[in-house]
Amino acid sequence: MTLHLAQDEAADRLLSEDAFALLMGMLLDQQVPMEKAFSAPYLLQERLGRPLDPADIAAIDSDELVNMFSQTPALHRFPGSMAQRVQALARQLVEQYGGKAEAVWQDAASGRELLNRLQELPGFGKQKAQIFLALLGKQLGVQPDGWREAAGPYGEDGVHRSVADITDPDSLEEVRAYKKEMKASKATHAR
Repeated sequence: MTLHLAQDEAADRLLSEDAFALLMGMLLDQQVPMEKAFSAPYLLQERLGRPLDPADIAAIDSDELVNMFSQTPALHRFPGSMAQRVQALARQLVEQYGGKAEAVWQDAASGRELLNRLQELPGFGKQKAQIFLALLGKQLGVQPDGWREAAGPYGEDGVHRSVADITDPDSLEEVRAYKKEMKASKATHAR
């Protein structure tokens, strides 16, 4: 299955084939447009001049990584702090999962266990972990027992709430409409 999160063919191919790139994109998906966040792993790979590898990112000089994130176009609105988070993610993948991002989910016995593993990753709070779990289940066939329940509302079938539900430009627009509606609803309730 080819993901359509970056809305760019080369970047989406990388996300579809490289579990570390996908985790990195999800980590970066905050305070920037989704397409920017999920294109960043491809741009980082281009700047590195070699395939993305958690061990490589974990070992690279932190200032060098920040510089790669900061080059124009910057990989994130907050290139310094996000470069540090990506490096922390890479280090945890090396230490806990032998440098294999897909090992986070490959042998998870249940949706709850997978959710807990995701929440232990740097930058993955409960909501982000649930969204990523839903993405794995809905689009990549990673469906341990109870995955929909563990993913909460993001695991529901037939909804357009998050990146887990984006499969083409039309579904992207449906997710954007849902988020806009939620933001308007919160603003109304805040008054």
